[in-house]
Amino acid sequence: MPSGSKTITLNCTSTLAGYFAATGTLAQNGGQLPQAGTRPVGIATFGVTPNLSAVIPTVTYAHQEQHRFGMQGANDNGPLLADLGISSTIDDRQLSTMEPNAANTFNPSANNLDPFYKSGNVMRLIRLDGIPAWASSTGALQDDTSVPTNLTYYQNYMSRVGTESNAIRTAYFPTQSANYYQVTWEPNEFWTDTDANFIALYQSVYQGIHSTDPNAVVMGPTDAFPSLTTTRLKRLAPLGFGQYIDAVSTHGYYDAGTSPSHPPERYDSDPSTASGSLRGQMRDLRAEMATDYRTGMKLFSTEAGISYDLGTSYGPNYPTANVLYAQAAVAARMHIITLGEGADQTYVFYGADYPGEVGYGTFFDLNDAQGAFGATNISPKPVAMAISAMTHTLDGTHTLGPVNGTPTGIYAYAFQQVGNGAVITALWAHNNSVWDASVGFSSTYSVPYSLAVDAPGTSGTVKVIDMMGNVSSANYTNGTLVLNLTESPVYVVSNNASVAKGNATVPVGYTGI
Repeated sequence: MPSGSKTITLNCTSTLAGYFAATGTLAQNGGQLPQAGTRPVGIATFGVTPNLSAVIPTVTYAHQEQHRFGMQGANDNGPLLADLGISSTIDDRQLSTMEPNAANTFNPSANNLDPFYKSGNVMRLIRLDGIPAWASSTGALQDDTSVPTNLTYYQNYMSRVGTESNAIRTAYFPTQSANYYQVTWEPNEFWTDTDANFIALYQSVYQGIHSTDPNAVVMGPTDAFPSLTTTRLKRLAPLGFGQYIDAVSTHGYYDAGTSPSHPPERYDSDPSTASGSLRGQMRDLRAEMATDYRTGMKLFSTEAGISYDLGTSYGPNYPTANVLYAQAAVAARMHIITLGEGADQTYVFYGADYPGEVGYGTFFDLNDAQGAFGATNISPKPVAMAISAMTHTLDGTHTLGPVNGTPTGIYAYAFQQVGNGAVITALWAHNNSVWDASVGFSSTYSVPYSLAVDAPGTSGTVKVIDMMGNVSSANYTNGTLVLNLTESPVYVVSNNASVAKGNATVPVGYTGI
């Protein structure tokens, strides 16, 4: 090849959706595509978003927040979020952000809104944690390690946030029924003060927000794992914490390292450890909410992502194609379980790779070898396209719940589009013995499973969507569809809601939005 730049156009005639990796090798003396940022040697990647308009009926949303997917790390990129099927991101209204240097400098009547939100296409989850040094009991900027020095002032500040947020919702999100506020962020990591002061913090926020926003939903405590959120809720319930939250928020991490080698199902096969799986943690959380708080409370999982395995690092030969496949499969399964076990919304973490934690990005950062916050030169990993297929399939649904009677190692969750629409069942198989970095993460392991999709005695056809959003038709007989399930989730689109509802169990306390 001559020196200098050269452009070659390749025509792609494939009709498939999903993740693609193009490779190129020089004919003489070897040589291949170089490593680019966090993307390994030898590949250039692109994605094709699924077109499911002929398979997934259009949903009419009574309320905008019936959309179910949010994201961190891609704020202000509307086209990318639309491709990923994302409808909400986090908007900072912390005291430390809005009044970093002095009191009474945040004017709720001023134009403080990021222009990105003014289209009304992407909703705001309003983040409230963060105390500036001037208001901090520690004398330094803090992420809610303790109460601010003046809770009366803090309540006043929150009343101004409520005023602004109510005006924003009215102007730009008229079909959104409520504003959603997250008060603290992983207090298991940051909070060092007493439980009494934790509740006092929430009381000041709750009273301040509700004094000016009649449609406020104040949420917490947002610990890192659902199990940690459950533990805190149990401990704080006798102290009256329930008076100061309208809904529960948690982060969806379920393990010390949510990664290909730590899938959400790995504890399920042993009854003695099953409570530690994501499924077990979500069920315990929903049960605690119904027992000590209120049935019907909303539950948001506002952050969860899948990194590469602990101890790994970016490099010319890492991640491998097998690791990238496993990350995609595990991430999709994690979010499906989260919704299927009773969360109203789930938030994907993160946009592109960033420094300090290896691989959480759904996209490669093509400029920075260790990733960078705010990367703009990016290309998709398989996980990005698996997320896109999942959101375009499951958005706008209510959860019907886990399908009854599935054998160990089979996972099936039923959903129905709002407005009594189509039934969508997400299914996959998992076996720890074929899912290990030392032997590889199997994409071929399969288990037969029969799913009831219609009344006994009936025959017909349903649509099956694969993990990347490709559609095929499948015949069923006697009301039953036979599938060979793998570690990659698939989605079955059917129409007999009564069969689906009779064959699934709604999560405890879940009512949907």
